[in-house]
Amino acid sequence: MTAPHPPAGSPQNDPAPASGAGTPATGAGSGRSGYLYRKVALHLADHADQVLKVGEITRAIGAPSSGAVFEALKKMAAAGHATHHRTPHRFQITQAGIDAAGALPPAAPRTRSSGSSGGGGRQSRPAPVPRPNGTLYHPRRLGKGWDVEELRRLRAQQVPVLLYGPPGTGKTAMVEAAFPDLLTVAGTGDTVVDDFLGSYNPVPGGGYQFVHGPLVTAMREGRVLLVDDATLIPPRVLAVLYPAMDGRGTVTIPAHGNETVQAVDGFYIVAGHNPGVHGAVLTEALASRFTVHLHVTTDWDLARQLGVPKPVVAAAIDLNADLAAGKTVWAPQLRELLGFVKVRDQLGMSAALANLAGIAPQDARDDVTAALSRYTGTPITALALGKR
Repeated sequence: MTAPHPPAGSPQNDPAPASGAGTPATGAGSGRSGYLYRKVALHLADHADQVLKVGEITRAIGAPSSGAVFEALKKMAAAGHATHHRTPHRFQITQAGIDAAGALPPAAPRTRSSGSSGGGGRQSRPAPVPRPNGTLYHPRRLGKGWDVEELRRLRAQQVPVLLYGPPGTGKTAMVEAAFPDLLTVAGTGDTVVDDFLGSYNPVPGGGYQFVHGPLVTAMREGRVLLVDDATLIPPRVLAVLYPAMDGRGTVTIPAHGNETVQAVDGFYIVAGHNPGVHGAVLTEALASRFTVHLHVTTDWDLARQLGVPKPVVAAAIDLNADLAAGKTVWAPQLRELLGFVKVRDQLGMSAALANLAGIAPQDARDDVTAALSRYTGTPITALALGKR
């Protein structure tokens, strides 16, 4: 039986709600254990920047009993997956809760309203995808699907992709999430051909042994090679990739007796570059090798969902607009904003704001400080030690 709307003094207001006796915590309409808990956890994860009342959560997920929702929230708080604010009872998901929500079974898929659908419908959002370092990547829309899925389809069709955008927007994270078999060459101005093909290394007892590089390994094992910061690599060095990417699918290793390596099925090259980085040069020879050029920007909605305060996100959006207009030389991206959350959780809001200002390049620090101060209403200086 559906419980009546709670009277004054219920979780929507102040005191603790009833324990929900007689209302299974598994949720109405489902006998599956933990169904309601999953709905509550996923709703909090989708509103990670908000502190929500029990009644708000109850109405949003369509639960029949605020008491059962309150019990699920208390379990989340006891597990460290949510913070519990009292008088009135309100809850906010923690980073541990976000990570746990990403690992929930697909029986209760996370959904979000899709403004691009034109019909106001709801579309399922895939669960976050683990990266090799243990963090989770949250897929984003690409074409008719999701970026991780679409990258895998492009690999199957041998359609190479060049990712471009500011540092810290998630280019590498997306590729790592899409391809568990990934190998990476991190490009710099000092990258040489040997970094791709391999070189002779000393062995114990004397002598040298040729060790094949990541390009050769990827070709032989049918793996993905990410050339990160490709436009920092000298063009004459990058030319080593071209015969592997065209119809030949081969490379020759002059240092190892002109050994010829043939690519097997599955071999695929993805590259990333940061157009605004000093020294980055996108040559026509490189650009023409990639059929898809994909612009990767910071997902501001995701930043809010992962706990970045709305005023800080607003300041970052403003700074990125100035960056695009040439009014500043730097703006925080998702990487810096997630770092902000970690510093805030350890050192507090004031220190996190000061640190975000302090990590900006010297010639952009005044712009960053002014934007953060304007949106947060807090005077900010770069993080520094105080007196004893």
